[in-house]
Amino acid sequence: MSVDTAKNPEKKPGQHTGELVRLEQVTKRFGDHTVLDRLDFGVEAGKHVTLIGPSGSGKTTILRLLMTLAKPDEGTITVDGQRLFPAPEKQIREVRKKIGMVFQQFNLFPNMTVLRNITEAPVTVLGLSKDEAEARARELLDLVGLADKCDARPTQLSGGQQQRVAIARALAMRPQVLLLDEVTSALDPELVAGVLDVLRDIARTTDITMLCVTHEMNFARDISDQVLMFDSGRVIESGPPEKIFSDPEQERTREFLGAVL
Repeated sequence: MSVDTAKNPEKKPGQHTGELVRLEQVTKRFGDHTVLDRLDFGVEAGKHVTLIGPSGSGKTTILRLLMTLAKPDEGTITVDGQRLFPAPEKQIREVRKKIGMVFQQFNLFPNMTVLRNITEAPVTVLGLSKDEAEARARELLDLVGLADKCDARPTQLSGGQQQRVAIARALAMRPQVLLLDEVTSALDPELVAGVLDVLRDIARTTDITMLCVTHEMNFARDISDQVLMFDSGRVIESGPPEKIFSDPEQERTREFLGAVL
């Protein structure tokens, strides 16, 4: 498969420079509990950024905000120079098209074939022809090692295969940024390596921007350009993986890594 398959076909020369995602003073509360506390950080285009930290530190909430599954209580979120929040609903929908996400659960349509699971959104949302959408889907299925599963139903696949279909489905929309939310947490241990290998290949062979939440520290070390350590809704430390994993500055980071490595 060519590298271009996972790239945004609309991008212009030089577009993939600078920050693609920016959160400024973002606060999110659930009742009296502040999950994100005046959060500031950005993700440069083409980079792979991994969020690590204890459960409940706000990592997945960031992805949910970017997917517009939740709204911030305060602050601004910008994607590719366009405001995502706060913004009119029409603008939110347009900016949202730049973002793809792979969830913990596969969320495939059980009544559709693998091929149609991947082509449905490009046809209905992007307006691609059925032939173009199917050609793209077949290339992506080849990328994730499932070229022979086009006509299978999700129930006929293993969990690892279903997650690889979900990855292909997200890439079929040609997002500029791909969000990965603990994509191996629902898998049996023997299936984890295959899914992570697919994601490593995507990270290595495409220029897609990745924002990843994971407890797979070796995977984070392998694919990340930058690692952000979260605690209590804030970034307490950030840096390249070799720095964060080998010589962290913060005691809280050392405690966390000592518990998970």
